[in-house]
Amino acid sequence: MLARKSIIPEEYVLARIAAENLRKPRIRDQPRKARFIAKSGACNLAHKNIREQGRFLQDIFTTLVDLKWRHTLVIFTMSFLCSWLLFAMMWWLVAFAHGDMDASTENCTGSTKWTPCVTCVRSFTSAFLFSIEVQVTIGFGGRMMTEECPMAITVLILQNIVGLIINAVMLGCIFMKTAQAHRRAETLIFSRHAVIAVRNGRLCFMFRVGDLRKSMIISASVRIQVVRKTTTPEGEIIPIHQQDIPVDNPIESNNIFLVAPLIICHVIDKRSPLYDISASDLVNQDLELIVVLEGVVETTGITTQARTSYIAEEILWGHRFVPIVTEEEGVYAVDYSKFGNTIKVAAPRCSARELDEKPSILIQTLQKSELSHQNSLRKRNSMRRNNSMRRNNSMRRNNSSLIVPKVQFITPEGNQSMCET
Repeated sequence: MLARKSIIPEEYVLARIAAENLRKPRIRDQPRKARFIAKSGACNLAHKNIREQGRFLQDIFTTLVDLKWRHTLVIFTMSFLCSWLLFAMMWWLVAFAHGDMDASTENCTGSTKWTPCVTCVRSFTSAFLFSIEVQVTIGFGGRMMTEECPMAITVLILQNIVGLIINAVMLGCIFMKTAQAHRRAETLIFSRHAVIAVRNGRLCFMFRVGDLRKSMIISASVRIQVVRKTTTPEGEIIPIHQQDIPVDNPIESNNIFLVAPLIICHVIDKRSPLYDISASDLVNQDLELIVVLEGVVETTGITTQARTSYIAEEILWGHRFVPIVTEEEGVYAVDYSKFGNTIKVAAPRCSARELDEKPSILIQTLQKSELSHQNSLRKRNSMRRNNSMRRNNSMRRNNSSLIVPKVQFITPEGNQSMCET
């Protein structure tokens, strides 16, 4: 069956499609720059082409701790199995060299015709079971050593030493993996967004940090770094240029008392890399602000570190964090459901440099916000008045409808009498 031809010619359709494609501008999204530090704190970095792999074996304990759990458990199991098999082979060789494998020698009934090195070891299986009993110190009582072979005594001492070393290394490795510092950092939280607003007459970069546990972080300190791609005057490209920015802290020791969520503030001044950035320039900036919180865990004494980062899209200009700490019945309560909530506030859209050069911009911005606030209050009051007037009018109408009307009755004689019903 032939396909039905279209009524519109193909030449006209192709020309129209081409014209529509020309009229529509093609907007291509810019490729999103990879983060250096993820929001969870993990470093987005891959190590490739490492030729000197033997350096990891020089620090075998740290290598074991850094491995994944499944690899650690496999190594833990294989280390014990290999040591048991190795010493089982040594016990079997000792018994074979002494002649304990001969069927005419002593059996396990206690005969005194022959004194073996190890009683009841006549095969590799029995040697393997004896190796397990020696290293794990089970001691079932069926197999035991005698004073006949000095070599067997040497093997016994050697196996005990090797077994203690394996136990110490593997148990220490598992303990360090379970008590790693980044586990404590899971309960240290940062706000999803950072804000830039006016505080004490200066533009400030702010974010919120909190601790979900009751056990405190001792000597907690916060560091902020800006990571961006820069080019030197000589033409050298630095893909990851790190620059520290100061944190506004009235305490000289630069430590924070993280008993409740705090708002960490950075004043954007001449030392800040954000000094020349305005609200319109912030969207196009290729920068990342890394926040590092360090401290000592109160319960374990281990130093922990929590990290996060903020890119340009995650910085809200002209916003402020809502308060979440309230006093209820003599106790300070923290509402973590509002931890990352912000509200819009008046803030100049210019850079901190322009604000320092023209302080009148801040005054004008505050005056505009005050006027808008007054206008909003007036609108609210007028709306309330209108609503109240409407309610009063509706109530009057309802009351008037409830009034009983007067009815006139005419008698046959023609006299009119009025009565109310």
